[in-house]
Amino acid sequence: MNVPERHLVLGGARSGKTRHALQLAESLAAKRSASVLYVATAQAGDAEMAERIARHRAERPATWQTLEAPDHLADSLLHISSNTVLVIDCLTLWLSNALLHDFDAQSPRGALPTWIGERDRMLLFVRRFSGALIMVSNEVGAGIVPLSALARRFQDEQGWLNQSIAALSEHVTWVVAGIALPIKTTSAAQ
Repeated sequence: MNVPERHLVLGGARSGKTRHALQLAESLAAKRSASVLYVATAQAGDAEMAERIARHRAERPATWQTLEAPDHLADSLLHISSNTVLVIDCLTLWLSNALLHDFDAQSPRGALPTWIGERDRMLLFVRRFSGALIMVSNEVGAGIVPLSALARRFQDEQGWLNQSIAALSEHVTWVVAGIALPIKTTSAAQ
């Protein structure tokens, strides 16, 4: 039986967090004699995003499987074997996708049923998954307070999500300028 091993990899844009997550996945897969499933949450809404997605695909080993899951993330993972190392890249885009379903600029603090449902199902999945799980997320609270109501709501939701995932994770790593700094390492989730 596999022992759960949850990793949250945080960092800013272009910090090297995905590169670190990929290296960690290779290491965990070798240690566990497991396959790797890369779970992509991005959607190619324009040419720039399509280019980013292509660059990320090129960085991954050809032997890895890829699952596109821009929404319904937890539901997409329910039947994944615990002998699979999961890399979810990234929680930030997944949050953005869900938030945009219900956000109303006229009521910026209003209910977000799509996001709340997605978040709750994902937190339950993270608690229950008994394999290795690497989750990549942006740290968006280290900058200025955004001007728009949507950006402020996104920043709040991202901060709360990161806190919840970090609480469930045995390992949390902050990546800055390509340098990975462990900020939490425990033998069991709190």
